[in-house]
Amino acid sequence: MARNRRRSNRTRKGGFSTGAVIGTIALSAVALGMVGAFGWLKYQAMSTISLDKASLCPTTGPTSETAILLDVTDPISEATSIDLKNQFQRLVSSVPVNGAIDVFALTAEEGKLERTFHGCNPGSGDLANEWTSNPKLVQQRWEKGFQKPLDDIAGKLGSGTSGEFSPIMAGIQRINLEAFQPLPAGINKTLYIASDMVEHTADFSSYRDGISVTKFEASPAREKFRTSLDGVQVKILAFQRPGQKFKMEDLATFWKSWVEKNNGDFAGFTRLEGLQ
Repeated sequence: MARNRRRSNRTRKGGFSTGAVIGTIALSAVALGMVGAFGWLKYQAMSTISLDKASLCPTTGPTSETAILLDVTDPISEATSIDLKNQFQRLVSSVPVNGAIDVFALTAEEGKLERTFHGCNPGSGDLANEWTSNPKLVQQRWEKGFQKPLDDIAGKLGSGTSGEFSPIMAGIQRINLEAFQPLPAGINKTLYIASDMVEHTADFSSYRDGISVTKFEASPAREKFRTSLDGVQVKILAFQRPGQKFKMEDLATFWKSWVEKNNGDFAGFTRLEGLQ
């Protein structure tokens, strides 16, 4: 018994007990965990993208660009307006976080557009990290700077004023110059056009020349409105006027030819419901 007591005393005086070793390991694990958590939070904070206060776009530039050309040179019917509003809201919801959206209204004057919205999707509060940001403030920023202005535009899509001309090609050319060409290579670019797609200018008019690719190619409009749509997906949302003599199939063929001859990617022609 004396020998066992002496061994126990030596353990207490000259070495660590098993409990002490386990405790040391546990404290070390906790410390490493705290360091790791701090590092993760610091990384998350540093990786938060800086946004421009006015546009809510990353200060380094948007990650994608969606442009919408709305032909309001004439008003549209209620049914067409509802369908267009639904289409508009769907495409707005498809804009990725940090992606830009620009909304333009076509006017009767060649190359003159009204930009009714420019901004990026900053992400809603549902996507916010509650450890490194305030989800409530993020949600308010998203609603005020992105969702509400676009909802307001959607609510006014049925209104318009009659115009003498409908220079759709000039409008596309202007959007390409202002919204697409300044972007770096590799950025996804999509153009939506909501219109009756009846080109009407002094240089080429479907009312005068018909829906003829051959006549267009021989007109001054071919070179005047030529634009490089490299890397741009073009999607058309077409509405029809009562008594319109042009077949939607012919309009789709004409615009597909025009987009592709300008190096664009023709990504669809959708006829909206109702008659204008």
